[in-house]
Amino acid sequence: MNIKRSVLSALAFALLVSGLYACEGCRATHATIDAPSSEAGSPTLRLYVVSNLAGALEPCGCSKDQLGGMDHLGAFIRSERARAPASAILASGPTFFMDPELKGDRIEQDKAKAETIAVSLQKLGLVGAAFGENDWAGGDELVKKLADSSGVSIVTGLTTSVREVGGVKLGIIAITAKSAPADVTAATKTALTELKRKGAQVVVALVAIDRGEAKRLAELVPELSLVVVGKKRSQTDVNDTAPPIERIGDVLIVETANHLQTVGVLDLHVRDGGFRFADATGVERAQRRHELTRGIDDLRVKIANWEKDPKVSQSDIVARKADLERKEKERDALDVAPPPAKGSFFRFTMKEVRAKLGSDEATQEAMRAFYKKVNEHNRTAFADRKPRVAESGQASYIGVEACAGCHESAKKFWDKTAHAKAYATLSTQFKEFNLECVSCHVTGYELPGGSTVTYVDAFKDVQCETCHGPGSKHRANPTDRTSIERSPKQSMCLTCHHPPHVEQFDGAAKMELIVGPGHGRGK
Repeated sequence: MNIKRSVLSALAFALLVSGLYACEGCRATHATIDAPSSEAGSPTLRLYVVSNLAGALEPCGCSKDQLGGMDHLGAFIRSERARAPASAILASGPTFFMDPELKGDRIEQDKAKAETIAVSLQKLGLVGAAFGENDWAGGDELVKKLADSSGVSIVTGLTTSVREVGGVKLGIIAITAKSAPADVTAATKTALTELKRKGAQVVVALVAIDRGEAKRLAELVPELSLVVVGKKRSQTDVNDTAPPIERIGDVLIVETANHLQTVGVLDLHVRDGGFRFADATGVERAQRRHELTRGIDDLRVKIANWEKDPKVSQSDIVARKADLERKEKERDALDVAPPPAKGSFFRFTMKEVRAKLGSDEATQEAMRAFYKKVNEHNRTAFADRKPRVAESGQASYIGVEACAGCHESAKKFWDKTAHAKAYATLSTQFKEFNLECVSCHVTGYELPGGSTVTYVDAFKDVQCETCHGPGSKHRANPTDRTSIERSPKQSMCLTCHHPPHVEQFDGAAKMELIVGPGHGRGK
């Protein structure tokens, strides 16, 4: 496969990973393009690729080892510096904001998070980005400021640049979702000619356009090495999956999973000064790798649930962990193929961004500063916000202590559950006034007689009324069985337990963890 395929596949993984730390790699241009790359040698150039980051700083922490996290990506890139000293990050699609509009109470918080993402990307070495419509959510001046902070220039439509990384002149064509050329193909051909004139040896296209249009671009401009696909716009916090890499002619087409779940990593080994790259990964094996990854993800979630379920034997869990390890080894083996005897070659992989990668302290410190800043802002901005008063005849929230008078055994059981400690997980991380977090860690949020972002004293944690509904009518007339939800449905849990807070949720298994003596079971 030539460089187009090699760059495209590797870039998909490399862009996200190197997005955080690429700038240091970009300064390291000591590798010579004529030096042979040995089997164990460093790549001449590594490209980290990310699509549709969409305002994702980190996932919610209510489930272990979730996908995502700038600090985990940073740790991965830092750990790879010795192996890949010359690297760069590329991004396509919505980057700074999850939604295309900034609304209501969260405007200032979302702007502060976007700035944290931008600064983190700059420190890690972002060299090119094709922004999506979401990135203009705060207007032209704000997106320009964010782009400057991230280390790239923002120009609507199409823009080009040449960056030297590892001795390779990397040509970048970025096509944003806003004011994209009417004829994308013609504009790309013109830009490619200009980049070649400036000495670009590898040319990649970052595009925030429809995937079908991106595939047509790859077909009609075969001189490209890689097309990194991002969406025009995105909305909501729903996670998606990364499609398998594709090859059209010699052009690789890469798109990673959104919200920093995965990062594409493309290693280019340049030998004998050639810039056509043989495939040392096996792009034809991409579908098998994709299938294995889905099976691994499902098994990992099931194991996490089984570990909390006392009815599942430890021997079964050990056996399933062995299955998981076997599948992971099979998947990893697909990423390794012997390099050709002569000539340049590439290797590509899609890396999951998980907590097991570690946490980069510099990135984590920037995140902590963001959370502290937002906490103090919201504490003051919403200090006077009180919950709505219940209308005549409407049930109101009363708090767990009011319930405990009659339901002592249920209260004792609840005290031992994670729900009873939900608020502390925020207050220890400077997140108790964070508008993304607080609603799932308190009871009766923004409901009559309940809580608000600052008014929480009687409603901290996930209390009885979160599942059973407001209790004022039940307290007034305990014999009226219609005044309270006696047997909450599993679907109620999905109010909070959904992606990106958890990757998957087994309602039946989780309900077992909150049922006990005096609470759904006899003494």
